[in-house]
Amino acid sequence: MFIDQAEILVQSGKGGDGMVHFHREKYVPRGGPDGGDGGRGGDVILEVRPTMNSLSPFRFTTRYRAEDGKNGGTNDKFGKSADNLVVAVPPGTLVYDVSTGNLLGDLTAAGQQLVVCKGGRGGRGNPHFKSSINQVPRTAENGEPGEEKRLRLELKLIADIGIVGVPNAGKSTLLSVLTNAKPKIAAYPFTTLDPNLGVANVDDETTVVLADIPGLVEGAAQGVGLGHDFLRHVQRTRVLIHMLDGLSEDPLEDFLQINSELTLFDPGLAKKPMLVALNKIDQPAALERWPKLKKEFKKRGYEAMAISALARTNVRELLLKAVKLLGELPAVEEVEQALPVYRPVEDPHAFTIVREPDGFRIKSAAIERAAEMTPFDQSGSVRRFQKLMERLGVDKALREAGAQEGDTVYIGEYELEYQE
Repeated sequence: MFIDQAEILVQSGKGGDGMVHFHREKYVPRGGPDGGDGGRGGDVILEVRPTMNSLSPFRFTTRYRAEDGKNGGTNDKFGKSADNLVVAVPPGTLVYDVSTGNLLGDLTAAGQQLVVCKGGRGGRGNPHFKSSINQVPRTAENGEPGEEKRLRLELKLIADIGIVGVPNAGKSTLLSVLTNAKPKIAAYPFTTLDPNLGVANVDDETTVVLADIPGLVEGAAQGVGLGHDFLRHVQRTRVLIHMLDGLSEDPLEDFLQINSELTLFDPGLAKKPMLVALNKIDQPAALERWPKLKKEFKKRGYEAMAISALARTNVRELLLKAVKLLGELPAVEEVEQALPVYRPVEDPHAFTIVREPDGFRIKSAAIERAAEMTPFDQSGSVRRFQKLMERLGVDKALREAGAQEGDTVYIGEYELEYQE
């Protein structure tokens, strides 16, 4: 089943915890601190795999979590960093952050990667907190928590040649004749509900990728039917073959309608090279109207051909003309990395205090992260966290908000007791 939209939840790994430990050795009564640092958590990375042409794998697996880093050990042993989790996506995948709606990346080239969630760094062991006045530090850090995001993936098919037209014009039949694709074909409108891809062999050294875009109807640019779902696939193609039904009541009107829908959806589509193919020329009615239509298209500046996809009349010639147009276009620039997206940097010291029925809640991503990295069962780590709150002005802000001795202060998932 062809899937071109999916939502997934991704989470990077937590960093390993740093260790509080002191060197123990015979005849060395006062061994110094030797607790190791924790390892880094794994990143979540999206990578383009050219053999994929659908988002169907995400239909069944919607959660992806990288492994956590290992905790630090004794004798300055660092915890092992976790491997990154690499998730394969097809070429042409757009990645959006669901919570903000921001575009995170546009993945088009084979092997292109996008880090969507960075793993948490490992917590520091107690040797990092040794000083001239604190030779026996009983302080360490927990590993930094990983990131979590809900992503929306959208696929825009990448093809050299796109076949567009009204329903039942014969697009799927043409694709099946030119390639080994096996789309569903029948003599009634809207047979094709999903885009289809096929590879056509031009000669021993040249192949091109063709996309059969499902039939477009009037109002598709405004989302009528599945208009937006289908039209976005046309944006990636470089050359268009506009298929017309030779037995339609008015093929020219069909042509103008579809071109109008393409332009309304994306003005850039009107600039793409286009070949016009009147299908079903093996039928007398189509053959009779062909000379007049040919003159009309020539007058409008389009090269038109009469073909029969079913009888395979002139289909090879149509392909060669499309390939010739493709060869006249400038080469596609290689994309070395994902589309960079710049965001305003948040002030790490900013926080807000919210009065709740049973206490106060401190809201700040940085302070919540600091709380998660603090082992509250270690007195030295607690003192270090208290100094951080004083330095950031949180302690003063709580007093001004009316906090009294013994009040509960919430930071993320932690409940602390306020003390003067």
